[in-house]
Amino acid sequence: ADGVVPPVPTVDRAPVNPIAACQSIVDNMPKRPDIHHDGNGRAFYRPDRDSVHMPDRDTFDGPAEYHSTLFHELAHATGHESRLNRPGIAEPHFFGDSTYSKEELVAEMGASFLSGHAGIEADTIENSASYIASWLKRLRDDKRLVVQAAAQAQKAVDFMRGIKWEGGAA
Repeated sequence: ADGVVPPVPTVDRAPVNPIAACQSIVDNMPKRPDIHHDGNGRAFYRPDRDSVHMPDRDTFDGPAEYHSTLFHELAHATGHESRLNRPGIAEPHFFGDSTYSKEELVAEMGASFLSGHAGIEADTIENSASYIASWLKRLRDDKRLVVQAAAQAQKAVDFMRGIKWEGGAA
């Protein structure tokens, strides 16, 4: 009505390379533990040595599955006493107990969040959802668990992405 035409915002949309985005998350993780490709077919985090161990990349169905698994193990590593000092990593627990089960949820939710940030969630969502469901079955009596695990997963993701959060620094 007044003759002023608002400018149309332009968005520079560079092509997105989700695998490069995944690798950037890994490469830029603050205080990242050592990552070893052992060739033993197992992925795990060793808190006593603060190291992540991964199978060779070519044993995965593709780079998205590899990075999702690596995100899971790095999410565990955020619980180390030198990072977020999370129960389940900072103290020993037994397979299947409630603390161990919650830590598995934290790590897998964290991996899912990171997969979404990087753009690989479409390739990894089925495996991730199935894994999360299996741990939720073990903990069905704890109605608060999902919310608590999601909050811890978000802190892990923020730490890995170098984002400061209230109550601590990345």
